[in-house]
Amino acid sequence: MATQTLAERAEILRPAGISPLLTTAQLMALYGVSNWTVNEWVKNGCPLEPTAFRGRRFDPDRVRAWMAEQATALAASA
Repeated sequence: MATQTLAERAEILRPAGISPLLTTAQLMALYGVSNWTVNEWVKNGCPLEPTAFRGRRFDPDRVRAWMAEQATALAASA
């Protein structure tokens, strides 16, 4: 069985209204940032998804929306 990329999984799940959750490492790779940066985002309100296991998971759509809100707030305060 071939391994699917995140984009491929997202396209398969999208019709059902499901978005694959990202690990911290996947979020770091998606945005090209460090673990420290992701930790700072979380401290500043980046949305986390509840899980039944240890570790953090992120919904890429919710993170994208949060980042857009942060950019809008930053632009408004400038």
